[in-house]
Amino acid sequence: MTTVSHPSASSSGDLLGRLALLGQRVRQADRARPWLLDAAVVAVVVLLFCLPDLLHGGVEGSREHRLHFTRLPLGATAALQAGLVLPLLWRRRLPTAAFAAVMTVFVLQWSLGAALRADVALLVALYSLALHGRLRQLAWACAAMTAATGLVAAEVAGGLPVGDALFFLFSAATAAVALGIAVRIRRAQLAGLRERAARLEIERDQRSRLAAVTERTRIAREMHDIVGHNLSVIVTLADGGAYAARSSPERGREALLLIGDTSRQALGELRRVLGVLRDQGEAAAEFTPQPGITDLDGLCARIRAAGPQVVYSVSGDLDGLDRGVGLMAYRIVQESLTNTLKHAGPDTRAHVSLSSEGARLRVLVRDSGPPAGGAAPAPPDREGHGLSGIRERAALYGGTVTAGPAPGGGWTVEAVLDLRTDTADLTGGPA
Repeated sequence: MTTVSHPSASSSGDLLGRLALLGQRVRQADRARPWLLDAAVVAVVVLLFCLPDLLHGGVEGSREHRLHFTRLPLGATAALQAGLVLPLLWRRRLPTAAFAAVMTVFVLQWSLGAALRADVALLVALYSLALHGRLRQLAWACAAMTAATGLVAAEVAGGLPVGDALFFLFSAATAAVALGIAVRIRRAQLAGLRERAARLEIERDQRSRLAAVTERTRIAREMHDIVGHNLSVIVTLADGGAYAARSSPERGREALLLIGDTSRQALGELRRVLGVLRDQGEAAAEFTPQPGITDLDGLCARIRAAGPQVVYSVSGDLDGLDRGVGLMAYRIVQESLTNTLKHAGPDTRAHVSLSSEGARLRVLVRDSGPPAGGAAPAPPDREGHGLSGIRERAALYGGTVTAGPAPGGGWTVEAVLDLRTDTADLTGGPA
C-alpha cells in the first residue's frame, strides 16, 4: 500500500508547531519580564493609531455622511492620546484603575467633540478588565461603556443613524468583553487541568510509597516468621545437644541432625521469599511452596524435638480452606510456639487446636508456662514484633487476637478468623 503525503497538511502542521513554540516563548518572556508585553501593546497602539492623528491633525470627519469633529491643537491631541494609551501599561496589574483612567479621558475627549483613532485603547482596557479584573467590577464597567457609547452616538447623530452607530459601538464593546471572558475561561480550564495533573501525580507517588511500605511490612513479617522461628528452634536444639553430648553422644548427634533439617527448611523458605522478591517468575515456583495447615504436624514435631511437649488437635472441616487461610493459621501457630519455646523454655507443655465453626476458624495455642522456679513469661504489656504480626495477619481476615496469661498459669494466644473476608492472595508469589 502506497502512502501519499500531502504537502499542504505537512505545512499546516509545521505552521501550528511554530505558532505553539512562539506562544510558549512569549509566555516564558512574559513571566520573566511582565512589563515587556504591556510596553509592546502600548507601542503597537501608538504606531498604528496615535501617529496618524499626530501627522494629519486628527480625524476630520466625513463630508459624505456630514460628520464634523473638532480639530484640536497638536499639544492637546498628544495629551489626550497619552491619557488614553499610557494607562494600558497597568492594564493587567490594575485593570480597574486603567479602565477608569481611559474612560475618563475618552469622555473628556468626546465632550470636546474630538475623535481620535487612539480610542481603540478603551476596547483594550475593557478586554483587560474582563480578563484580569474582578467580574463584579465588570458590571459597572459595562454600564459606563453603555453611557459612553450613548455619548458617541449623540455626537455622530447628525451624520449617521443612531441605531447604526449604537449597533457598531455595542458590537465592538461586546466583542472585547466576550474575548476577555473566553480567554479567562480557557486559562482557568488550563490551570485546573495543571492542578489536577499535579494532584494526580502526588496521589500516584503517595500510592507508590504506601504500596512500598505495605510490601516492606509484609516482607518483614514473613522474614520474622521464618528466621525467628527457625533460629529459636536451632538455638534450643544446640543448647540441648551441647548438654547431651557429655552424657549421651547419641542424643547430641540427633540434635545436630535436627539442626541440619531445620536449617535446610529455613534456607528453602528464605530462597522462596527472595525468589519472589527478585521476580524470578517460573524460577520461584521451583522452591518449596508456602506452608499450610497440613504442615502443622511437621511444625509440632520440630518443636517437640526441641523439648516442649506439644499436643495438636483439629475439629471441623479444614480441607476446604484456601491456601491464604492455611498460611495464616500456620504462621499464627508458628509464632505462638516460637514464643512458647523462647519464654517458657523446653520443659513446658503446649496445646494447639484448630476448629472450624461455620464461617470462622479458631486457632488456640496454650502453654503451661515455665516449670517451677523457671523464668516467667513476658508480661502482656510488652508486645513484640511477633504478636504484632499475628494481629496484622488476623486483621487481614477481619479476625481478632487475644493474648495473655492463662488462668491456670502459662500463656494463651487465641485467634478467630472470618473465612468470609475476601482478601488478596497472601502467599506473595507462586506456590
